[in-house]
Amino acid sequence: MRTGVIARKVGMTRLFREDGRHVPVTVLSLDDCQVVSVRTDERDGYVAVQLGAGTAKQKNVNKPQREHFAKAEVPLKARVVEFRVADDAVLEVGSTIAASHFVPGQLVDVAGHTQGKGFAGAMKRWGFGGLRATHGVSLSHRSHGSTGNRQDPGKVFKNKKMAGHMGDRQRTQQNLEIVRVDDDRGLIFVRGSVPGAKNSWLTVSDAVKVARHEEAPYPAGIRGAANGSDDEAVAEAQAEETIVNEAAAEQEAPAAEQQAPAEQAEAPVESAPEAAAGDAGNEDSAGGDDAAGEEGKEG
Repeated sequence: MRTGVIARKVGMTRLFREDGRHVPVTVLSLDDCQVVSVRTDERDGYVAVQLGAGTAKQKNVNKPQREHFAKAEVPLKARVVEFRVADDAVLEVGSTIAASHFVPGQLVDVAGHTQGKGFAGAMKRWGFGGLRATHGVSLSHRSHGSTGNRQDPGKVFKNKKMAGHMGDRQRTQQNLEIVRVDDDRGLIFVRGSVPGAKNSWLTVSDAVKVARHEEAPYPAGIRGAANGSDDEAVAEAQAEETIVNEAAAEQEAPAAEQQAPAEQAEAPVESAPEAAAGDAGNEDSAGGDDAAGEEGKEG
């Protein structure tokens, strides 16, 4: 069992599939979802990770929470949620979860607070049919009718469907499909509607009624880990290029050594006539100098 994520509801739109059909989706945004703390079995009696998301102003965070975030070396968070995880799915404090934590085609459970409707009557809240709209009813067409019996039991039972506050309840929508994931912008596109109003906080986790998707990363999709894998790939490519260049240089070195003796052997043959001509010129110049010296003595 791996951790879920804290997401913010952006709104609804539609996406087009390859065959031209459009799919209504809800856009969820991961706003700097980081691991704030870890719960261990030895210290706390259970294993879980505490995630924080969003950004909060310092004046809106009390001192104990500020110290808690400072200890984890993470910014002040607007929302904090704990997720129970397996022993091998514990994450390091400060890790940032990416949108690639989920994969297209995976089923998830989305939990949040539904939209508040205020004080509503029995017809809107519970779907009552109301009283007759014509003969025999005056000024109470939308009332819920009687709520109890006679002297026995002499009370209204609890959980009686009556008028009251509607909405703003914690609800979970199960088995929603992930249509698309945008890792660069931190967006998750979920098929269908999810509970909550726009800009409200939601929790997204793996579906409990189906097995985890085989392509989903375990223990989590970490943003830093993804970047690290890219860096490793670049380093491997550079190392391979260096090896290829060194091998090519080693192959060129013997060829250059073979060409050097050939050039040295050809050099004396080509310079022999020139050397003979040079020696003849030197002898002529030497003879001319001796004759000039003898003429000078005779004079």
